Amino acid sequence: MSDDADRAGVPPGDADRAGRARRGHGLKASISPARNRKPSGLEEHNGELTLRAAQAAVEASVLALGGYWPPLANLARLMEECGEVARVVNQVHGLKRRKAGEPVPDAAEELGDALYVLLVLANSLGVDLDAALRAVLAKYERRDMPKAQE
Repeated sequence: MSDDADRAGVPPGDADRAGRARRGHGLKASISPARNRKPSGLEEHNGELTLRAAQAAVEASVLALGGYWPPLANLARLMEECGEVARVVNQVHGLKRRKAGEPVPDAAEELGDALYVLLVLANSLGVDLDAALRAVLAKYERRDMPKAQE
């Protein structure tokens, strides 16, 4: 990614979108940043970053840079980042080899980039990822656990 504004999905100088984001077209109030957070904006639970805290930190960074891009633009950015993850996996585990002088691919960095953009997309759609993950885990448990016990 090229710069902080690009990372956050914030188009440079787009005051209209920034205004919409400030008027509530981003993250739901129930998962907005806490008032007394750590200077990094990342709150931890038992030493681990929670999804809600990550969404709040992303919300703060995006709003500080001017607001959200439209959801389809954020989706395009997510697909771009997933392509970079695919390239790393293909270079490390597949047939694609690095070019001479190309740095060793870093799966953690590329997955982190993809996660950041996924958080941006979720925030722009008003999705609480903690609740969404809990729901999908329960769905898989209901659907798949009985099959595993057969």
